[in-house]
Amino acid sequence: MTHPLVAWADQVLPDLLKDIEQLVRCESPSADHDAVARSADIVAGIGKERIGVAPERIVIDGFSHLRWALGSADPDAPRVLLLAHHDTVWPVGSLQTTPYSVGDGVLRGPGCFDMLTGLAMAIHVVGSLRELQHATPTAAVTLLVTGDEEIGSPSSRVLIEQEARECRAALVLEASADGGALKIGRKGVSLYQVELVGRASHAGLEPEAGLNATIEMAHQIGVVAGFAHPERGTTVTPTLASAGSTMNTVPAHASFTVDVRTLTAAEQERVDRAIRSLESVTGTKLFTTGGINRPPLESAASAYLWRRFCAVAEQLHLPPVGAAVVGGASDGNFTAGMGVPTLDGLGAVGGGAHSDQEHVIVAEIPRRTALLAGLVRDLLELNS
Repeated sequence: MTHPLVAWADQVLPDLLKDIEQLVRCESPSADHDAVARSADIVAGIGKERIGVAPERIVIDGFSHLRWALGSADPDAPRVLLLAHHDTVWPVGSLQTTPYSVGDGVLRGPGCFDMLTGLAMAIHVVGSLRELQHATPTAAVTLLVTGDEEIGSPSSRVLIEQEARECRAALVLEASADGGALKIGRKGVSLYQVELVGRASHAGLEPEAGLNATIEMAHQIGVVAGFAHPERGTTVTPTLASAGSTMNTVPAHASFTVDVRTLTAAEQERVDRAIRSLESVTGTKLFTTGGINRPPLESAASAYLWRRFCAVAEQLHLPPVGAAVVGGASDGNFTAGMGVPTLDGLGAVGGGAHSDQEHVIVAEIPRRTALLAGLVRDLLELNS
């Protein structure tokens, strides 16, 4: 016998596809504030129709965010945060080369996988919680939709952390890992720039009079790369580099950037201390900026929710879903870093994020929507 939540999700699939199409067709590259504002208008309109109330619009540093807060105001009432974002990495005009389409059971288009399908799912799930709009609700849910996640959430991090406080769970609608697996762990991210300041001189007439920033940079890149610890899942990757001004001048300036990914906070702090302890070997001055960007989403922060999710899948008579630990970061790193139980990858099943092959498996959309609805209701202690 089909569970009522599964039947409901199958029934709303046509509306879900309609909403996903609207979202995909409204291009929303993070750095284009006007485009993100137009996208926020679309999201607000869809949400008002599906949820029944308009969101609060929050603009910070030009980025447009939306918030629906429903249910009890009692601080002791169970409350859950659903996290989504409506910005994408795709520049305006991408629809010309990567158009929206649905065919052979596959939905395609810029941002459909990361993460506009998950956003549409979240809106429908919140809209299904009619109990929270009654006069005396017993639980609370917040749907927060940010507009700057793809560039590191510079304006929304404080908002995310504010909303996560007092929540029993943060559920992140990012796309699934390979094969539809949930993301029960994410590496933390640290970003650095190391700047070397030496002294210029003529490379042919008196090279010995200079302090060669390129030589210092070459040495420091090797040192920094040595901070990696593959056995612990720690990667330390020098990325962008630049040095010098002309071919016949001892370079007085050089710089390089470093991307660090770690599975644990302890490893993140170890690498941070090491990078900040770099010492010059040539006499050049050395300056390090940047630091920890996102803490790890350690598996321990997801364990409880993962067990609840598996139980919900069994109750809904749906196949079990796998779990994975991934290297990429999301806003779930912030909530997990606060100690809030966090489960990620609850959104679309598909692949090709940020590429021309981005796609979503249509048949999985109602299943994932039913699972999300079941998990939210379970955490809020609502009857199915």
